[in-house]
Amino acid sequence: MYLADRPSAAATPPEVRRPARVRRSVAALPSTVLLLGTVSLITDVSSEMITAVLPLYLVAELGLSPLGFGMLDGVYNGVSALVRLVGGRVSDRDGGGGHKAVAAVGYGLSALCKPLLLMVHSLPLIGAVLAVDRTGKGLRTAPRDAMISLAAEPAVRGRAFGVHRAMDTAGALGGPLVAFLLLRAAADGYDAVFTVSFCVAVPGVLVLVLFVPGRTRHTTRRTGERAPARPRMPVLALLGRPEVRRLTGCAVLLGLTTVSDSFLYLALQRRLDLPAGWFPLLPLGTAAAFLLLAVPLGAVADRLGRRRLFLAGHLALLGAYGLLAAPLGGGPPLVCAVLVLHGAFYAATDGVLAAATADAVPEEVRGSGLALVQTGQTAARFVCSLAFGAAWTAWGDRTAVLAAALGLALAAALSARLLRRATAGSAPAPAPALPHQAAPAGKASRPPRHDPDHGA
Repeated sequence: MYLADRPSAAATPPEVRRPARVRRSVAALPSTVLLLGTVSLITDVSSEMITAVLPLYLVAELGLSPLGFGMLDGVYNGVSALVRLVGGRVSDRDGGGGHKAVAAVGYGLSALCKPLLLMVHSLPLIGAVLAVDRTGKGLRTAPRDAMISLAAEPAVRGRAFGVHRAMDTAGALGGPLVAFLLLRAAADGYDAVFTVSFCVAVPGVLVLVLFVPGRTRHTTRRTGERAPARPRMPVLALLGRPEVRRLTGCAVLLGLTTVSDSFLYLALQRRLDLPAGWFPLLPLGTAAAFLLLAVPLGAVADRLGRRRLFLAGHLALLGAYGLLAAPLGGGPPLVCAVLVLHGAFYAATDGVLAAATADAVPEEVRGSGLALVQTGQTAARFVCSLAFGAAWTAWGDRTAVLAAALGLALAAALSARLLRRATAGSAPAPAPALPHQAAPAGKASRPPRHDPDHGA
C-alpha cells in the first residue's frame, strides 16, 4: 500500500534529516521516554491482571451473556473516549506544563478502582467502577503521549513511541502471568487478583509523581520567530488541518471494525474449549509479539512512513480474523498464529498512530491533537463492541468474526484511498507550522511535494 513518495534529501528540511547522530540506541533516548515507559510497565502489570480475568469473571462467574458483556466492554471503552478531549485540552494549558498533572490524576483514578472490584457484584456497579477506571485512562493517555512526543526529536519519534509501547507491553506480559498464578494458588482467585492489582498500581503513580519531569519540551524557536497563536477552539481548529482530519477519519473507519481484545480471546477460548484457569495466558501471546516488534516497527515507521505502517498493521489484524472465522482445526498452531498477528497489529498501529499525529499537530495543542484522534478511534471501538456483542448473540461467534473481517477489509480499502487522494491533493490549508516545517532562512516558502508529515 504505497501511499506517498519518500521525500528527497533536498526536499526534506534539515531538522528532520537523519544524520548519524540521530541513529542512536534505545539507551540514548530522552530520560522522560524511559521514565514514562517505566510508569506504563508497572501500571500495565496491574491493569492487565484485571483485563486477563475480567471477561471470564463476568461471563463464567457472573453469568453475563455476550450481549451484556459487549455493553459493558463498550462502556469500558466509551467512557475513555468521552474524557480524552478534556484531558488533552486541560493538559495543554500553561504551555504544556499541565501534562504531568493531568496524567497523574488519570493514573491515580485507575489505581483507586482496583480494590472497588472486590465490593461490587452486579452489572450496574461493575459498570460504574469500570467507567471510573476508563475515565482515568482517558485523562492520562493524551498528556502522556504529548510528553513523549515533546521529549523526542521528530526524526526518532516513531522509535521513542516504540520503546515506550515495548516497555508498556512488558508489563502486559507480566500481568496475565501473575493473574494465572494467583487463580491457581489462591482459594478466592479473583479477589486475590483484584487486591494484588491495586498493590502493584500504587508504585507506578509514585514513579510518575516523583521522577518524571514536569516539562518535556525539547524544541526551541529560532531567534525572532513568533510563537503561533493558541486557537480559541482547539478542536475545531485542529479539524481544519487536513492532516489531522485525515488521520482522525482513518482512525474512526478502522476502529469501527476493530474487535476488542476480550472478544478475540473469548472466541479463541470457545474454539479450543480452554479451561478457565488457562484463559489469562492468552494475552501473553499478543503481548510477546507486541514486545518483540514494537521497537523495530517504530524504527521502520520513521524510515518508510507511519501511515503506511498503520494501514499494514490492520492487514495483520484482518489475517487474525480470517483464521478465527475459517473452518480450520484448532490447537496450538491456530492460537500462535492468531496471537502473533494480533501482537503485530498493535506494534504497527498503537505508537505509530501517536507518532503520526504528533507530527501533524503544533506543540501548543499537542495534547488536544492526540486526544482528538484517540477519541475518534476509541469512540468507534465503543460502537464496535456493542455491534459485535449483538452479532455474537444473534449469529454465533464465528459468523460475528467473519462480519468483522469483511468490515475491516472495506474500512482498510477506504482508508488507503483517503490517504492516497490526500497525497495527490492540493497544498495544505494555512495553519500554524510545526517547528521542523519552517522554510530555511533566505528561501521562499513553497508547497511541499509530499504530505508535510513526512514520516507518517
